[in-house]
Amino acid sequence: MQVVVKKPRIRLEGEIGGSLVQFLRDQYGEVEIIEDEGDELVEVTKSDWYQSIRETITPGENMRVYREMHGLTQDQLAEKLGNLTRQNISNMENGHRSISKTMAKKLAALFDVTIEKFV
Repeated sequence: MQVVVKKPRIRLEGEIGGSLVQFLRDQYGEVEIIEDEGDELVEVTKSDWYQSIRETITPGENMRVYREMHGLTQDQLAEKLGNLTRQNISNMENGHRSISKTMAKKLAALFDVTIEKFV
């Protein structure tokens, strides 16, 4: 079982008692409970869900997802990419600034994914 609270971001996995779930509901309101008993694990990029939304995901949104998956702040990513500011990263993630091919190559190398994720 997983329990997910969106704000603040809290994610719990494993055997989770009803009293803890109720506490989270009382404190934060909306709580998502994901039961995974008997569910088959599949690679997310091969799932029907991913295929249905793939075309709507922008390069900036991909950048944010990969940055967060790697536990990086915007400042840390800017530093890793060299000579960028947090605001540059924010602008790319929010679609206010396009991601150049050079930057897409750096992001792909950093996150070990294909360049197509960022162009």
